[in-house]
Amino acid sequence: MILRTAVVLLLYAAVIVCAIPVVFLAVLFRFREPLLGVGKWTMKASRTILGLRLEVEGDGGEEEAGPCVFMSNHLSLLDGPALFLAIRRPVRVIMKKSIFRIPVAGLGMRHTGFVPVDRKGTNGGRTAIAEAARMIRTRGYSFLIFPEGTRSRTGTLGPFRRGGFFLAREAGVPIVPISIRGSFELMPKGCLIPRRGRIRVVFHPTVPAPDEKTADLTAWMNAVRERIALVPE
Repeated sequence: MILRTAVVLLLYAAVIVCAIPVVFLAVLFRFREPLLGVGKWTMKASRTILGLRLEVEGDGGEEEAGPCVFMSNHLSLLDGPALFLAIRRPVRVIMKKSIFRIPVAGLGMRHTGFVPVDRKGTNGGRTAIAEAARMIRTRGYSFLIFPEGTRSRTGTLGPFRRGGFFLAREAGVPIVPISIRGSFELMPKGCLIPRRGRIRVVFHPTVPAPDEKTADLTAWMNAVRERIALVPE
């Protein structure tokens, strides 16, 4: 397991070095999708090296013609890469501001539409949501949100935060609920080296946005939570 993890870290380092001219050319000529393609290729290679099997059920988010907000439970550090591969359309994420300090990768993420959030600032969350909503409306981007806000320590579904729902409501887009299973057993919180095994991703029917932006979020949140919690055998 340690050897496989070391190979993946070397792969990421090599990709970052090789991507330096690609990122600067992409920024110069305003190309975005090719950088996302490089990221997906890297995640695919990492999955193979680590011995992870990805099983996807549902349409992978292709049912909706327009942008949407994907919402999933959060069990492991493996969830983000697994969902990026399972979701068939390009997708962006609201991420901690500190991640954008990674050389080259941070510039690439910012250029492709990933949104930094300053969790220490009083209005950091609101600013990030407003920026993501603007990108959904003007560029047609879709975003991936973990409504629990952090990884589960027990493998069970935790309480939801409202930020992702504010984003979807402000942008006027539906939510696609996703259930992810198996990643907790492979790499629970606090574990640095993943085990080999299967990750299961289930896409549920879309939950439409409320008709009114002033509508109460509670029923909407409950509908999304019920679908994420329910995984067919």
